[in-house]
Amino acid sequence: MNFSIRRIIRVLAAPDHQLSCSSRRWRAGLKELKRRGRGWRESGAFLLGYHDGERRVVKRFVYYDDLDPHCLDTGIVVFDGTGYPPLWQLCRETGLRVLADVHTHPGPATQSPTDQANPMLARPGHVALIVPNLAQRKVGSSELGVYEYEGNHNWRDYSGKRAGTFLYIGFWG
Repeated sequence: MNFSIRRIIRVLAAPDHQLSCSSRRWRAGLKELKRRGRGWRESGAFLLGYHDGERRVVKRFVYYDDLDPHCLDTGIVVFDGTGYPPLWQLCRETGLRVLADVHTHPGPATQSPTDQANPMLARPGHVALIVPNLAQRKVGSSELGVYEYEGNHNWRDYSGKRAGTFLYIGFWG
């Protein structure tokens, strides 16, 4: 019964959000991205979780460089295909799915042409989040880049004020 009440409250608190993450998990994930970026390079992670109806619920960050140890060496994320088999194995072992990815940029949270041409998962519906300023400071959801892949190198942009209606970061994530 508690689960049902919790679900009702979550729906009331964030009725239209498509992706949710607890604020504790989000803060810890961004702190780790900041650490791995060392203040001068991009870093990133896959966000694993499950679907709760139409909503995607993030339960875990899996950092790119844990899957591909050299992907951050150049200062930008260059994730080669060798990192995917361990990711798929982790998904099988945990029963979680890749819901989104998140990576940092040195400046604003806008998609680069490289980001647009190379989605981390080239499947319609995949979400790419970009954190500005290499995650060196706390940012609100309206400062994040939020992009949903539509296929054929097309993206829907939910950045700015729309980010807060797409992504829920809070107690019920």
